[in-house]
Amino acid sequence: METSQTPAAELTTIRATGVRYGLINAFVSIAYFLILNVSGIDMTQGPWQWLGYLLTAALIFLAHKYYKENTDGFMSYGQGIQIALWLGLVSGAISSVFTYIYVKFIDPSFMEMIQEKQVQAMEERGMSEEQIDQAMKIASMFMSPEAMLAMGFIGAVIGAVIIGLIVTIFTQNKAPETTF
Repeated sequence: METSQTPAAELTTIRATGVRYGLINAFVSIAYFLILNVSGIDMTQGPWQWLGYLLTAALIFLAHKYYKENTDGFMSYGQGIQIALWLGLVSGAISSVFTYIYVKFIDPSFMEMIQEKQVQAMEERGMSEEQIDQAMKIASMFMSPEAMLAMGFIGAVIGAVIIGLIVTIFTQNKAPETTF
């Protein structure tokens, strides 16, 4: 007797979709980081920071589209958020580990460059030397590769969920309710 069931590997699930696009987002984020870093562009301010968020939003949109195309065509608001959560978990883990390795072993001077930019920005705001020293003491607690690993992961997950909350408003497609 032959069954017409789809093999488990071909099933599209919320988690599988989120993981798939999380991997894509991780590699896009790493490439984006490397391109901006090699170019000497400050990725923490201005349009370059927002472009990173837009890339994540685009990938969440594509993940939602993929999910709907490979299932019954419907996706609830909750399912859309779950896809964004999985995307953020996978992307955050990979990107954060990459950043840790980069800052710890490949380019340790990266942290010094960030600190110099922070001092320069505080000087431009007219802060006194004492205020700058105090602010840098506090900031230095968060400027280790290990702290960047943890904060990068947490930030990626929270960021993906927040972006997912917004994108899902436009991409959800609720299944019609059936009444008997």
